[in-house]
Amino acid sequence: MYQQKLIASPLQTVTFEGHSFYLKRDDLLHPDFSGNKARKFHYFLTHDFPAVRKIVSYGSAQSNAMYSLSVLAKIKGWEFEYHVDHIAEYLKENPHGNYQAALNNGMLLHAGRGLPATAIDKDVLFIEEGGRQKEAEYGIRILAEEIISWQQEQGIEKLNIFLPSGTGSTALFLQKHLPSSSVYTTPCVGGREYLKKQFLELEADEQFHPTVLTLEKKHHFGKLYKDNYKIWLKLQQQTGVEFDLLYDPLGWRVLLEHIGLFESPVLYIHQGGVLGNESMLPRYRRKFPLVSEERIEKE
Repeated sequence: MYQQKLIASPLQTVTFEGHSFYLKRDDLLHPDFSGNKARKFHYFLTHDFPAVRKIVSYGSAQSNAMYSLSVLAKIKGWEFEYHVDHIAEYLKENPHGNYQAALNNGMLLHAGRGLPATAIDKDVLFIEEGGRQKEAEYGIRILAEEIISWQQEQGIEKLNIFLPSGTGSTALFLQKHLPSSSVYTTPCVGGREYLKKQFLELEADEQFHPTVLTLEKKHHFGKLYKDNYKIWLKLQQQTGVEFDLLYDPLGWRVLLEHIGLFESPVLYIHQGGVLGNESMLPRYRRKFPLVSEERIEKE
Protein backbone atom coordinates (compact mmCIF):
# COMPACT_ATOMS: atom_id res chain seq x y z
CA MET A 1 0.00 0.00 0.00
CA TYR A 2 1.37 3.43 -0.90
CA GLN A 3 2.22 5.67 2.05
CA GLN A 4 0.01 8.76 1.79
CA LYS A 5 2.63 10.91 3.50
CA LEU A 6 5.64 11.57 1.30
CA ILE A 7 8.94 10.51 2.80
CA ALA A 8 11.71 13.03 2.03
CA SER A 9 13.64 11.99 -1.06
CA PRO A 10 17.41 11.42 -0.64
CA LEU A 11 19.99 14.01 -1.56
CA GLN A 12 23.51 13.27 -2.78
CA THR A 13 26.59 14.94 -4.21
CA VAL A 14 27.67 14.18 -7.78
CA THR A 15 30.53 15.37 -9.98
CA PHE A 16 29.81 16.01 -13.64
CA GLU A 17 32.17 17.47 -16.23
CA GLY A 18 34.49 18.60 -13.43
CA HIS A 19 31.79 20.43 -11.44
CA SER A 20 30.26 19.39 -8.13
CA PHE A 21 26.48 19.43 -7.75
CA TYR A 22 23.92 18.48 -5.16
CA LEU A 23 21.25 16.16 -6.56
CA LYS A 24 17.75 15.88 -5.09
CA ARG A 25 16.53 12.39 -5.96
CA ASP A 26 12.79 12.83 -6.35
CA ASP A 27 12.99 9.93 -8.79
CA LEU A 28 13.37 7.70 -5.70
CA LEU A 29 10.23 8.85 -3.85
CA HIS A 30 8.41 5.61 -4.68
CA PRO A 31 8.75 2.91 -7.39
CA ASP A 32 5.34 3.74 -8.88
CA PHE A 33 4.55 7.29 -7.76
CA SER A 34 7.63 9.47 -7.92
CA GLY A 35 9.21 12.56 -9.44
CA ASN A 36 7.60 15.94 -9.85
CA LYS A 37 4.25 14.36 -10.77
CA ALA A 38 4.06 12.72 -7.34
CA ARG A 39 4.64 16.19 -5.88
CA LYS A 40 2.05 17.80 -8.15
CA PHE A 41 -0.61 15.17 -7.43
CA HIS A 42 0.14 14.77 -3.72
CA TYR A 43 -2.78 17.01 -2.81
CA PHE A 44 -5.21 14.63 -4.51
CA LEU A 45 -3.58 11.62 -2.86
CA THR A 46 -3.82 12.97 0.69
CA HIS A 47 -7.27 14.60 0.58
CA ASP A 48 -10.66 12.96 0.48
CA PHE A 49 -12.96 13.44 -2.52
CA PRO A 50 -16.08 11.44 -1.60
CA ALA A 51 -18.00 12.52 -4.70
CA VAL A 52 -15.22 11.68 -7.18
CA ARG A 53 -15.31 8.41 -9.11
CA LYS A 54 -13.17 9.28 -12.13
CA ILE A 55 -10.07 11.26 -13.17
CA VAL A 56 -10.12 12.84 -16.62
CA SER A 57 -7.03 14.36 -18.22
CA TYR A 58 -5.31 14.80 -21.57
CA GLY A 59 -1.86 15.03 -23.19
CA SER A 60 0.54 12.84 -25.13
CA ALA A 61 0.48 9.05 -25.33
CA GLN A 62 3.82 8.69 -23.50
CA SER A 63 3.25 11.37 -20.87
CA ASN A 64 4.79 11.00 -17.41
CA ALA A 65 1.68 12.68 -16.00
CA MET A 66 -0.54 10.09 -17.70
CA TYR A 67 1.26 7.24 -15.97
CA SER A 68 1.30 8.99 -12.57
CA LEU A 69 -2.42 9.71 -12.81
CA SER A 70 -3.07 6.05 -13.60
CA VAL A 71 -1.24 5.16 -10.38
CA LEU A 72 -3.17 7.78 -8.41
CA ALA A 73 -6.49 6.47 -9.77
CA LYS A 74 -5.53 2.90 -8.88
CA ILE A 75 -4.60 3.92 -5.32
CA LYS A 76 -7.84 5.85 -4.84
CA GLY A 77 -10.08 3.29 -6.54
CA TRP A 78 -11.13 5.70 -9.30
CA GLU A 79 -11.54 5.24 -13.04
CA PHE A 80 -9.00 7.02 -15.20
CA GLU A 81 -9.94 8.43 -18.60
CA TYR A 82 -7.20 9.96 -20.73
CA HIS A 83 -7.45 11.79 -24.06
CA VAL A 84 -4.78 12.11 -26.76
CA ASP A 85 -4.79 13.64 -30.24
CA HIS A 86 -3.37 10.48 -31.77
CA ILE A 87 -1.48 7.28 -31.02
CA ALA A 88 1.37 6.24 -33.29
CA GLU A 89 0.74 2.94 -35.07
CA TYR A 90 4.05 1.58 -33.80
CA LEU A 91 3.00 2.29 -30.21
CA LYS A 92 -0.38 0.62 -30.75
CA GLU A 93 1.32 -2.48 -32.13
CA ASN A 94 4.21 -2.42 -29.63
CA PRO A 95 2.91 -0.91 -26.37
CA HIS A 96 5.69 0.06 -23.97
CA GLY A 97 6.85 2.71 -21.51
CA ASN A 98 4.34 5.02 -19.81
CA TYR A 99 1.65 4.03 -22.32
CA GLN A 100 1.85 0.33 -21.49
CA ALA A 101 2.17 0.93 -17.75
CA ALA A 102 -0.87 3.22 -17.68
CA LEU A 103 -2.95 0.68 -19.65
CA ASN A 104 -1.90 -1.98 -17.17
CA ASN A 105 -3.27 0.25 -14.42
CA GLY A 106 -6.68 0.32 -16.10
CA MET A 107 -6.48 3.56 -18.09
CA LEU A 108 -9.32 4.17 -20.54
CA LEU A 109 -7.71 5.85 -23.54
CA HIS A 110 -9.51 7.97 -26.14
CA ALA A 111 -7.73 9.22 -29.25
CA GLY A 112 -8.66 11.83 -31.85
CA ARG A 113 -11.57 13.53 -30.18
CA GLY A 114 -12.22 16.34 -27.73
CA LEU A 115 -12.84 16.05 -24.03
CA PRO A 116 -16.33 14.75 -23.19
CA ALA A 117 -18.92 16.76 -21.29
CA THR A 118 -18.33 14.53 -18.24
CA ALA A 119 -15.03 16.38 -17.72
CA ILE A 120 -16.95 19.03 -15.81
CA ASP A 121 -19.32 16.72 -13.89
CA LYS A 122 -19.14 16.84 -10.10
CA ASP A 123 -18.03 13.20 -9.86
CA VAL A 124 -15.06 13.87 -12.17
CA LEU A 125 -11.67 15.21 -11.09
CA PHE A 126 -10.32 17.08 -14.12
CA ILE A 127 -6.53 17.46 -14.27
CA GLU A 128 -4.87 19.90 -16.66
CA GLU A 129 -2.17 18.58 -19.00
CA GLY A 130 1.02 17.93 -17.06
CA GLY A 131 -0.67 18.74 -13.75
CA ARG A 132 -0.47 22.50 -14.27
CA GLN A 133 -2.88 23.72 -11.62
CA LYS A 134 -2.96 25.44 -8.26
CA GLU A 135 -3.27 22.19 -6.28
CA ALA A 136 0.27 21.31 -7.38
CA GLU A 137 1.57 23.92 -4.94
CA TYR A 138 0.67 21.69 -1.99
CA GLY A 139 3.19 18.94 -2.78
CA ILE A 140 5.85 21.27 -4.15
CA ARG A 141 5.76 23.27 -0.93
CA ILE A 142 6.65 20.02 0.89
CA LEU A 143 9.63 19.65 -1.47
CA ALA A 144 10.70 23.21 -0.64
CA GLU A 145 10.47 22.43 3.08
CA GLU A 146 12.68 19.37 2.61
CA ILE A 147 15.27 21.50 0.83
CA ILE A 148 15.19 24.17 3.55
CA SER A 149 15.61 21.55 6.28
CA TRP A 150 18.59 19.96 4.49
CA GLN A 151 20.10 23.38 3.77
CA GLN A 152 19.98 24.28 7.47
CA GLU A 153 21.54 20.95 8.44
CA GLN A 154 24.38 21.56 5.99
CA GLY A 155 24.86 25.19 7.04
CA ILE A 156 24.38 26.42 3.45
CA GLU A 157 23.26 30.04 3.40
CA LYS A 158 22.76 30.61 -0.31
CA LEU A 159 21.63 27.91 -2.71
CA ASN A 160 20.93 27.88 -6.43
CA ILE A 161 18.33 25.38 -7.58
CA PHE A 162 18.04 24.19 -11.16
CA LEU A 163 15.43 22.07 -12.93
CA PRO A 164 14.09 21.82 -16.49
CA SER A 165 10.44 22.77 -17.06
CA GLY A 166 7.45 21.60 -19.04
CA THR A 167 4.58 23.71 -17.73
CA GLY A 168 6.92 25.41 -15.26
CA SER A 169 4.66 24.91 -12.22
CA THR A 170 7.27 23.02 -10.17
CA ALA A 171 9.91 25.71 -10.66
CA LEU A 172 7.37 28.46 -9.98
CA PHE A 173 6.08 27.05 -6.70
CA LEU A 174 9.60 26.16 -5.58
CA GLN A 175 10.71 29.78 -6.01
CA LYS A 176 7.61 30.95 -4.16
CA HIS A 177 8.43 28.78 -1.14
CA LEU A 178 12.22 29.19 -1.27
CA PRO A 179 12.57 32.98 -0.89
CA SER A 180 16.21 32.79 0.25
CA SER A 181 17.26 30.65 -2.72
CA SER A 182 17.39 31.34 -6.47
CA VAL A 183 15.48 28.92 -8.68
CA TYR A 184 16.58 28.61 -12.31
CA THR A 185 14.84 26.69 -15.06
CA THR A 186 14.78 26.22 -18.82
CA PRO A 187 11.73 25.72 -21.08
CA CYS A 188 11.63 22.29 -22.71
CA VAL A 189 8.20 22.44 -24.34
CA GLY A 190 8.12 26.00 -25.68
CA GLY A 191 10.28 29.09 -25.53
CA ARG A 192 10.91 31.71 -22.87
CA GLU A 193 7.66 33.57 -23.61
CA TYR A 194 5.62 30.37 -23.41
CA LEU A 195 7.05 29.62 -19.99
CA LYS A 196 6.48 33.16 -18.76
CA LYS A 197 2.83 32.87 -19.80
CA GLN A 198 2.51 29.63 -17.82
CA PHE A 199 3.97 31.36 -14.75
CA LEU A 200 1.55 34.28 -15.01
CA GLU A 201 -1.47 32.00 -15.26
CA LEU A 202 -0.59 30.50 -11.88
CA GLU A 203 1.05 33.48 -10.15
CA ALA A 204 0.58 37.13 -11.11
CA ASP A 205 3.32 38.39 -8.77
CA GLU A 206 6.53 38.15 -10.78
CA GLN A 207 8.73 38.27 -7.68
CA PHE A 208 7.86 34.58 -7.27
CA HIS A 209 8.85 33.70 -10.84
CA PRO A 210 12.06 31.68 -11.30
CA THR A 211 14.88 32.84 -13.57
CA VAL A 212 14.66 31.38 -17.08
CA LEU A 213 17.86 30.34 -18.90
CA THR A 214 18.05 29.00 -22.46
CA LEU A 215 20.46 27.84 -25.13
CA GLU A 216 21.22 30.20 -28.01
CA LYS A 217 19.81 27.79 -30.57
CA LYS A 218 16.10 26.94 -30.43
CA HIS A 219 15.30 23.53 -29.01
CA HIS A 220 12.24 21.65 -30.30
CA PHE A 221 10.40 19.48 -27.77
CA GLY A 222 10.55 15.76 -28.53
CA LYS A 223 13.08 16.14 -31.36
CA LEU A 224 16.11 13.87 -31.14
CA TYR A 225 19.39 15.76 -30.71
CA LYS A 226 22.78 14.08 -30.75
CA ASP A 227 24.02 16.43 -28.04
CA ASN A 228 21.13 15.38 -25.80
CA TYR A 229 21.94 11.71 -26.26
CA LYS A 230 25.64 12.25 -25.62
CA ILE A 231 25.14 14.25 -22.42
CA TRP A 232 22.63 11.66 -21.16
CA LEU A 233 25.22 8.92 -21.65
CA LYS A 234 27.89 11.03 -19.97
CA LEU A 235 25.62 11.69 -16.99
CA GLN A 236 25.07 7.99 -16.48
CA GLN A 237 28.77 7.22 -16.77
CA GLN A 238 30.05 10.03 -14.54
CA THR A 239 27.31 10.07 -11.86
CA GLY A 240 25.92 6.53 -11.97
CA VAL A 241 22.41 8.01 -12.14
CA GLU A 242 19.86 7.42 -14.89
CA PHE A 243 18.10 10.61 -15.93
CA ASP A 244 15.03 11.21 -18.07
CA LEU A 245 15.84 11.47 -21.80
CA LEU A 246 13.22 14.08 -22.64
CA TYR A 247 13.85 16.92 -20.18
CA ASP A 248 17.10 16.31 -18.32
CA PRO A 249 19.56 16.40 -21.26
CA LEU A 250 18.45 19.93 -22.14
CA GLY A 251 18.43 20.86 -18.46
CA TRP A 252 22.04 19.79 -17.97
CA ARG A 253 23.19 21.38 -21.23
CA VAL A 254 21.71 24.73 -20.19
CA LEU A 255 23.11 24.41 -16.67
CA LEU A 256 26.65 23.74 -17.94
CA GLU A 257 26.45 26.54 -20.50
CA HIS A 258 25.57 29.02 -17.73
CA ILE A 259 27.72 27.52 -14.99
CA GLY A 260 29.64 30.79 -14.60
CA LEU A 261 26.51 32.43 -13.15
CA PHE A 262 26.57 30.30 -10.04
CA GLU A 263 28.92 31.35 -7.27
CA SER A 264 27.03 29.44 -4.57
CA PRO A 265 26.25 25.68 -4.65
CA VAL A 266 23.85 24.28 -7.23
CA LEU A 267 21.13 21.77 -6.38
CA TYR A 268 19.67 19.92 -9.39
CA ILE A 269 16.20 18.43 -8.98
CA HIS A 270 15.89 14.95 -10.49
CA GLN A 271 12.18 14.91 -11.34
CA GLY A 272 11.87 11.27 -12.36
CA GLY A 273 10.25 10.28 -15.64
CA VAL A 274 12.76 7.53 -16.42
CA LEU A 275 10.03 5.07 -17.40
CA GLY A 276 9.68 7.16 -20.56
CA ASN A 277 13.22 6.14 -21.51
CA GLU A 278 11.80 2.80 -22.64
CA SER A 279 10.40 4.61 -25.67
CA MET A 280 13.01 7.37 -26.10
CA LEU A 281 16.18 5.28 -25.89
CA PRO A 282 15.38 2.95 -28.85
CA ARG A 283 14.62 6.03 -30.95
CA TYR A 284 18.00 7.56 -30.10
CA ARG A 285 19.82 4.31 -30.80
CA ARG A 286 18.16 4.03 -34.21
CA LYS A 287 18.88 7.64 -35.19
CA PHE A 288 22.44 7.82 -33.84
CA PRO A 289 23.81 4.26 -34.09
CA LEU A 290 27.41 5.51 -34.09
CA VAL A 291 27.00 7.21 -30.70
CA SER A 292 27.98 4.56 -28.19
CA GLU A 293 29.08 4.46 -24.60
CA GLU A 294 32.59 3.48 -25.66
CA ARG A 295 32.94 6.55 -27.90
CA ILE A 296 31.60 8.87 -25.20
CA GLU A 297 34.13 7.58 -22.67
CA LYS A 298 37.00 8.43 -25.01
CA GLU A 299 35.93 12.05 -25.56
